[in-house]
Amino acid sequence: VPDFKPASSDPLQAAASPEHPPLSRVSSRSYDLQERRRTGNMTGAEQAKYQRIPTDESEAQTLASADLDGIKSHRFEDVPGMRRHLVRKSTKGQVVHTGKDHKEPTTRTRKQDRTPHEVFVELNELTMDKNQEMQWKETARWIKFEEDVEEETDRWGKPHVASLSFRSLLELRRTISHGAVLLDLDQKTLPGIAHQVVEKMIISDQIKAEDRANVLRALLLKHSHPSDEKEHTSHFPRNISAASLGSLISHHHNANHTHQPEPSVTDPLMGTQKEPTPGLGMHRSKSKHELKLLEKIPENAEATVVLVGCVDFLEQPTMAFVRLQEAVELESVLEVPVPVRFLFVLLGPPTTSMDYHQIGRSISTLMSDKQFHEAAYLADDRQDLLNAINSFLDCSIVLPPSEMAGDELLRSVARFQREMLRKRQEQGIKLLAKEPKSFEEKGKSFLLNLRRHFDKSDDPLERTGRPFGGLIRDVQRRYPRYISDFKDALNSQCMAAVIFIYFAALSPAITFGGLLGEKTDGLIGVSELIVSTAVQGVIFCLLGAQPLLVVGFSGPLLVFEEAFYTFCQAKGIEYLTGRVWIGFWLIIIVILTVAFEGSFLVRFVSRFTQEIFSFLISLIFICETLIKLVKIFKEHPLKRCHLSNGTDENVTLALSNGTALTLSNSTAPAVEKVQGEPNTALLSLVLMAGTFFIAFYLRKFKNSAFFPGRFRRVIGDFGVPIAILIMVLVDYGIEDTYTQKLSVPRGFSVTRPDKRGWIINPLGSDGQFPIWMMFACCLPALLVFILIFMETQITTLIVSKKERMLVKGSGFHLDLLLIVVLGGTSALFGLPWMAAATVRSVTHVNALTVMSKAVAPGDKPRIQEVKEQRVTGLLVAVMVGLSIVIGDLLRQIPLAVLFGIFLYMGVMSLNGIQLTERMMLLLMPPKYHPDHTYVRKVRTLRMHLFTCIQVVCLATLWAVMSTQASLAFPFVLILTIPVKMFVLRRIFNAREMACLDADDAEPKFDERECHDEYSEMHMPV
Repeated sequence: VPDFKPASSDPLQAAASPEHPPLSRVSSRSYDLQERRRTGNMTGAEQAKYQRIPTDESEAQTLASADLDGIKSHRFEDVPGMRRHLVRKSTKGQVVHTGKDHKEPTTRTRKQDRTPHEVFVELNELTMDKNQEMQWKETARWIKFEEDVEEETDRWGKPHVASLSFRSLLELRRTISHGAVLLDLDQKTLPGIAHQVVEKMIISDQIKAEDRANVLRALLLKHSHPSDEKEHTSHFPRNISAASLGSLISHHHNANHTHQPEPSVTDPLMGTQKEPTPGLGMHRSKSKHELKLLEKIPENAEATVVLVGCVDFLEQPTMAFVRLQEAVELESVLEVPVPVRFLFVLLGPPTTSMDYHQIGRSISTLMSDKQFHEAAYLADDRQDLLNAINSFLDCSIVLPPSEMAGDELLRSVARFQREMLRKRQEQGIKLLAKEPKSFEEKGKSFLLNLRRHFDKSDDPLERTGRPFGGLIRDVQRRYPRYISDFKDALNSQCMAAVIFIYFAALSPAITFGGLLGEKTDGLIGVSELIVSTAVQGVIFCLLGAQPLLVVGFSGPLLVFEEAFYTFCQAKGIEYLTGRVWIGFWLIIIVILTVAFEGSFLVRFVSRFTQEIFSFLISLIFICETLIKLVKIFKEHPLKRCHLSNGTDENVTLALSNGTALTLSNSTAPAVEKVQGEPNTALLSLVLMAGTFFIAFYLRKFKNSAFFPGRFRRVIGDFGVPIAILIMVLVDYGIEDTYTQKLSVPRGFSVTRPDKRGWIINPLGSDGQFPIWMMFACCLPALLVFILIFMETQITTLIVSKKERMLVKGSGFHLDLLLIVVLGGTSALFGLPWMAAATVRSVTHVNALTVMSKAVAPGDKPRIQEVKEQRVTGLLVAVMVGLSIVIGDLLRQIPLAVLFGIFLYMGVMSLNGIQLTERMMLLLMPPKYHPDHTYVRKVRTLRMHLFTCIQVVCLATLWAVMSTQASLAFPFVLILTIPVKMFVLRRIFNAREMACLDADDAEPKFDERECHDEYSEMHMPV
């Protein structure tokens, strides 16, 4: 037997020559020269170094079967060294195997696309259908997480993180190390791919040559999906064309003509089906299910098809991993028309111990992993795939086979996995830093650093060192995009947001207006608050740097107004005139602050101060509601009522001054104070509690599983207006019980025309306002400025977080100047000053946020863009101003309903405060503590010490609020900043402060996690 040199064998010329006759079989073991086309451990690039010597045909025919077996075993003993090859189809239908260094004279060499794409994975298993015919049935899919088809109901289960057995991963690694690996296969159809896969399996000794037809038939069986039964309108069968399969089989038998073709091979596939018209199947209309699924699959994603199953005709398992040179759409294979780039085939006998389903899940999970599928795109040979599997195993977690009492014990697993992922990312960054960079990569790195430099220099809170430098920079940054602020509003989402934000802004205006009227004896009420909200809102939306902010009245300002009114009453000073001078001083203070770029001071207001402030205001809301309810029970005690005439609809009461007052549940404002009404206290309790519980549970309903998500969001977002409407109807239906109503004047008028007008005289109503008070008003003005500064700037910080992906920027200096100047000027007209309302502003931004539709099932939604414009805020302000004309409706609202809303705002504000959670942890044993950073990384006693310090500061503030010095509570609040900066840093180390005082609030849009606008901030509403 002549010497055989694997290094010099090159069947290219013999195989590629069209006129070369096909070789006959040497022996009963059907070998041909196609099986000798590659040496065992040689790539195409290495083969180019050797001289190409065609294999002599006569030499091959003289080789005995035993010699061929020896050569073949030598050639394939180094199985991991099997290298990739390109498969090209000639014009005459012959299959040509070429190395990657082979160049055809008539075609240009195409550049291979190795760019990693997002991956959609579909697992198909070989099953028997209702007609006792074999088919590929889809049993699971991966967009990011695993979704399994439930066998009983044949519907998709919930997305979940795939849990794999360690043995299946080892089996997968072993099969890939010994199986067929075809990288950059140049085929466009499923029959072409299947033919090359089968040939590769024969060459690698995984299957016998006589099993070629059976394996080919198995690979080309039809595919079924859970959505097929729902698509009754589709007339195109999900299987391969019988004619194309028949032509493929006949071509193969013609190429190997030592025995006659076997037409029975395709009989089970052909049946009586007719070949569909070419092209129609590719252009059929997509079903509703396909469109819905395509929305969740990322754009430009490429698919991985995993085929696993048991067959009786094989003696051992056979595997093939295929990466196509270009992604192609394989008709009727996938559930949705996504181009296929990868295929994994695993067939074997049922007698083996191998679990084909678990191995299929393993390779599917690997392909859905970002690091592995990127490695699969870039792999040059089998070893690269094995290295990627080893990397995956390095970051995998093995759970011991022991019983677990509950899911609580698995929390440590998730934490451990997050830690391993963090280390994995850090290692990847280090490796990238060590790799030598090309000129293009260096240029990209330079541009990235340059962009970061400009982003840093574009920080709106960075000081310029020039007078009004920050204000000038805000104008230069924001006003060039002024025209786009109106063009970007031409969107249906903006129009829907107007209606939603209108009710979100009107409800607090009515609530705070009614309570402010109670606090100030009607000097400032609903009319003034509505007008102020409308006028200041319109001007701010036209001139502001961040028009997404909603300007409105808030709880801290209400507390200050009550304290200042009490102070003026005690000192005999006119309340409204004092407010005018506070407004003058406010303008002076804000001009000085903006001139010296004082907005940067908001960085010193940390979570420590914000939570104390928010908890204090929530406590005031709740206590005020209970105090008002107790007051109603004292004025209208529960006692038996004697009526002189039971048939009269109205009740005549004898007042202390002898006058008679006819009362019913009417909207006419009573001149005298009503006391001793029967059932008034009980009805007020029902109205207040009903309003609170309806609004509270409608907000919870938003996070429930009932009804579609869009319907739930509408109900939850409009919970407060719905609660008010229902309770007003209840009160309106009970006609014989008196309840105090909201005081709203008729027409465009102030709340108390007998006490004030629309313009306030700065010298007082009698011109005798004390001069010393004009200058002394600078102190309360400073306190008001502290409240407006904190609320406005912190709200702007929350809205402008980088996670929200705002692109037009914010202007802290310009917005602060506008809001404070407008508030100071409004005091001349007896209107309340405003601030950027935190909850309403965040709600406004959320309503204008466009979420990406390509969100994998089970994944968190991602922000695509935010409609940054001025029109929605402008229209909302105008509509709130026009609400003054519905005074007849507003006069139907009982004050008890507003107390319920007040209680609701107080309770909901406590949700997002970490201080509330830590106060509850004081009463819990450590084993029941939640899995939060400040619990895990801070010792329990140290965490409780931090909580107690905050509680002491809160108690100090409450004590100040309860004394005559209640007007100075903003100043006491500011003192918590130096307490945190100088005292706490001596008690706690930097790591503990980072855990306890970190600002980690991010935008949450997943209602299933029970997050909403109240959970996102630490500021009062």
